[in-house]
Amino acid sequence: MSEDPKETFSVGAGALAGAVPGAAPGAVPDAIPLRARVRSLGPSMTRSVQAVAETVAADPAGCSRLTVSALATRTGTSEATVVRTARLLGYPGYRDLRLALAALAGQQDSGAAPAVTADIAVDDPLADVVAKLAHEEAQTLADTAAGLDLTALGAAVTALAGARRIDIYGVGASALVGQDLAQKLLRIGLVAQAHADPHLAVTGAVQLRPGDAAVAITHSGSTGDVIDPLRTAFERGATTIALTGRPNAPVTHYADLVLATSAARETRLRPAAMSSRTSQLLVVDCLFVAVAQRTYETAAPALAASYEALAPRRSARSPRP
Repeated sequence: MSEDPKETFSVGAGALAGAVPGAAPGAVPDAIPLRARVRSLGPSMTRSVQAVAETVAADPAGCSRLTVSALATRTGTSEATVVRTARLLGYPGYRDLRLALAALAGQQDSGAAPAVTADIAVDDPLADVVAKLAHEEAQTLADTAAGLDLTALGAAVTALAGARRIDIYGVGASALVGQDLAQKLLRIGLVAQAHADPHLAVTGAVQLRPGDAAVAITHSGSTGDVIDPLRTAFERGATTIALTGRPNAPVTHYADLVLATSAARETRLRPAAMSSRTSQLLVVDCLFVAVAQRTYETAAPALAASYEALAPRRSARSPRP
């Protein structure tokens, strides 16, 4: 595509490029979300850039002491590749990346940032599986929260709170997240529907107009069955929102607002599309709670009414004789 159809919609662009939400232009980004940025940008990196990025994320203390030429030698790349990697990760230059790495190393030494656990092996004991998964989930949530663009999140809350109608698109594991968002919004009185069927999704998107909202959930950001209805909603004038782990993915071309999510490290037993669900659900909860706050006068009675209506279904029933 020769032209980006959302060039004028720049909310969240700074944070997605690696900048800290709310930071002054040119400010050095915080080191905390570094691993999250490496994970999310990994699939779009060249092999040489990925080698540099993964090296600095794995050994921030050691890399913080290296000159640009020394890091290039260590990673088998060039000085230009090292500088390009620093900028891709959101730093003005290599010097700024070294400062951030030093800060991250200090946090790890003080216990603020736990060491990354090893991948789960096929023969791992159950106790190790539980411990490793708990650590990865906690790190994924921390990475997502640290990198979440609050300006984009606030704009998304405004769009959802005032929408005449909300359509949500997702397939596979993301469809489950979409259903969770839809049922939460329904319980506070909003008109929301989750579409897992791509045909119904596009059919519904055609009916959208300005004042409506559409949410696309896709970790890869390149799922055609999610992009197609979002593009239709975008063209119809609805406010479009993308939840994705790939900030520069195709889905963002049709998103007015982009909410970046993180994912645990991909393994043979746990693909990224599955591990991303944790961070997606965190963003969904943030959206729901903030929308409920914004519409409290109507949301609270609606939530109470739905709770009361469902109460009889939560009580135990005697089995039939």
